[in-house]
Amino acid sequence: MEQAGSRAPKAFVATGQGLDKEMQARIARHRATRSADWVTAEVPRALAVWFQSEGSGYRTIVVDCLTLWLSNVCGRRIAGTDVSALVEELVYAIRRIPARVVLVSNELGFGLVPTSRSARAFRDVAGRVNQQIAAAADEVYFVISGQSLKIK
Repeated sequence: MEQAGSRAPKAFVATGQGLDKEMQARIARHRATRSADWVTAEVPRALAVWFQSEGSGYRTIVVDCLTLWLSNVCGRRIAGTDVSALVEELVYAIRRIPARVVLVSNELGFGLVPTSRSARAFRDVAGRVNQQIAAAADEVYFVISGQSLKIK
């Protein structure tokens, strides 16, 4: 929800972490593409906390991306993981602020079935997170090759 006439800034909430040189270069390229009117917040894990403490100061917030957030939260211990309570906490925090919030996530189920048990488990958990977010969202878009399709 966007406040009428609001001039509050726009926030880009990045969940990626520059753990190696390649990822650091990706983050730097991504930052360079954003205009100066975007405030960047690096929030690899505590998204709900960030929304509770910082979110109300913005008119538009883009979170990129939920898949990296999930990876950061779960690490390598994904098998049997239930993050639905964390997702509910995030949804609740988002609903409490007046900003328009866009959540970006990856659809991992379109690729080949991963060969490792942990990768399959991560794909399954990511799919459940995407379903939970989509069910709570006002609108859902599928974007592929730069083209968007509204699905909700």
